Formats: sequence, C-alpha cells, structure tokens
Amino acid sequence: MSSISFCIRTGRLMWRFALLFLLAYPTLAQEVIVYGGSGKGRGADSFLERANHIDVISPQVYAVDSLGNVRGGVPERLLNEAKQTGTHLMPLIMNPGFNQEIMHGLLNNFDAQRKVVDFMVEEGQNFGYWGWQFDFENIDHTYKDRFTDFFRMAASALHEAGMTASVAVVPTNDQSEDSGFSRYMQENWRGNFDMAAIAEAGDFISLMTYAVHGGPTAPGPIAGLPWVREMLQYALDQGVPAEKISLGLPFYSGYWYPDCFGDGSVKVRGREVSYALADSVLTAGGADRTWLPEQGVTYGFWQHFGVFRWVFLEDARSMTERLKLFDEFPGLRGASIWVLGTEDPAVWPLLDARFHEGDR
Repeated sequence: MSSISFCIRTGRLMWRFALLFLLAYPTLAQEVIVYGGSGKGRGADSFLERANHIDVISPQVYAVDSLGNVRGGVPERLLNEAKQTGTHLMPLIMNPGFNQEIMHGLLNNFDAQRKVVDFMVEEGQNFGYWGWQFDFENIDHTYKDRFTDFFRMAASALHEAGMTASVAVVPTNDQSEDSGFSRYMQENWRGNFDMAAIAEAGDFISLMTYAVHGGPTAPGPIAGLPWVREMLQYALDQGVPAEKISLGLPFYSGYWYPDCFGDGSVKVRGREVSYALADSVLTAGGADRTWLPEQGVTYGFWQHFGVFRWVFLEDARSMTERLKLFDEFPGLRGASIWVLGTEDPAVWPLLDARFHEGDR
C-alpha cells in the first residue's frame, strides 16, 4: 500500500470516527432560563407570549421557615401554560425576604432540612417539575459548609426522583476590604457558596452576575462587563466546569432617586425598574444618554427640583455586549435571566440568535 493511499484511508476512518462520536455525544444546546411567571406582579402576563423564546421558566414561589415548613406553589395557570408550550418548570425555593435568622435556623436543624427535601421531591413529582433551584441568600459565611451539605442532600434526592438540582449563586472573588460595605457583602451574601462543591453535587449553578449596583449602593451598572468577566473567571478558576455555569443576566434597569420613607427618614432609593419605566423617566427628565463601552451600558442623569436622578439602562444594546461573553467563555451552559416582564422587547431576537438559531 502506498503512503498516499494509506493517508487517504486513515483520513476517511478518522472522519467516520469523528462523525460517530458527534452522533453519540451531540453538543449540548445552550438553554435560556428566565425567572418570573409566578402569576403575580412582574411577568404574570407575558410568559405565554414569550414562551417560545424560553427553555426553562423559574417562578420564585416557594418559601421555607426554620422548622422546614414550606409554603407556596406554582399557580395553576403557569402549570397549564408550561405544559401547553413544552417549557420546563424549575421553581425557586427561598428563605422569605432573604431572612438570615430563618436560614440559620434551618441550617442548624437536620430534621428540618430533611423535611424540606422530602417536600421538594413529593411536590416535584406531583406537578411534573423539571427541577428545583435553591435561592437561599443572606447567609453568614460561617454556614458555608452546612449550606453545601444541605444542597448535597437535596441534589441526591432530586436526582433519584429524576429532577435537576441547581443553586442561584451570589458571585464573589473572595476579596473585600477589612470593614465596610464590601466586607458586609462578603460575609453575608457572597462568601457562603462553595461553588465547586455545589456544581459537583448538582447539575449547574446560576451565577447571578447582576445587581453589583442596587438599592444600597451609589448609582452604577447593574452588570458591568469587567465585573461579570471577573466573577465568571473566578468561578471557573475555582473548578466549576463551564458547562455547569448558567450566566446570570439582567432584564431590569436601575433607577436612583431621593425618597422619603414611612419612618420619616430621607435617603436615596435604588430600584429595579423595567426598561419601559427607565426609558420613560429618562425621556421625561430630558436626560442625555451616554454609552459606556467598557461597561456595556447606557446611563443618564438629570436634575429634579435641583437634585440629580440617575438611570442605568439595560436594553438591547447592553444585551448584545453581554451575549458576546459566550464567545469569550466558550462552553457555558446558557443564561439565567432576572426577570420576565422588565425587558426591552428587542432583546428576544438577540437571545434567539444566540441560543436558538435553527431550533424554532
């Protein structure tokens, strides 16, 4: 046999092997998870209209107490609509109001945790849930291992019952100042997730890289690109596989203004607002809109009775920049987006082009 014919035959065999490999192990499709559709408030009326763009709908509807009692449920309307459209249902289960005392009580009580897990399995089987996501937040960092053990137990039981298990993770780079706001955030919100251990036990994490600026902060980007990159890279450096990271993206915008509260105090209020409201107050205030290319966001400010008000606008242009991260970080599982009903309508074709090209 000549060396040329050998190379040709070898090449054909390699192509056949590659084709068989691809058929046996197809590339995982990236999925779009959207929070909302609970039947109350934001997103209540928009799920059915947008369902063909959404792979997983995740309503925030279940709450626990420190004794393991769970209240709440997915509204019948959403159950029917998800079934009608073939959309996976993945409810969130949370400590109501992200109450720290409730969460610590639960993590100190193994029987209460077991009670929660038993409820999740039974409820999920009764209603045909695709899976569950832990959305437990505001936990002291000293409870990190107990939280991981709780999730391991839940993930094992859910997997045995044929459901997925995941955690909404507040991102961190494990850095903070010695005191002040960043220390508070690290010790109570960011520092209690063992991301690698959680990803190993479960199916994926939803890395909530939004809300870097919000109610307690000065005005700023909801999800500035440098911040998102840093948090994503740190999760990967901690050993979380890319295919187990669903990247958190914001639909909502931020609006900061001074307000008078019910207790008589006066302070700045930072609010999550819809694109429609943010766009309208910018227009009403006559604000110039400035694009920040390094942050991937538009902002504007104007005077109202002499005092500045600020908006950081999440729109189709900012979503375009966020979606480029999926090229910078190949292999990510998909996107987890907060929250349905607050979006610029122009984002949907962008999401489809990125995640559903040729699927629908």
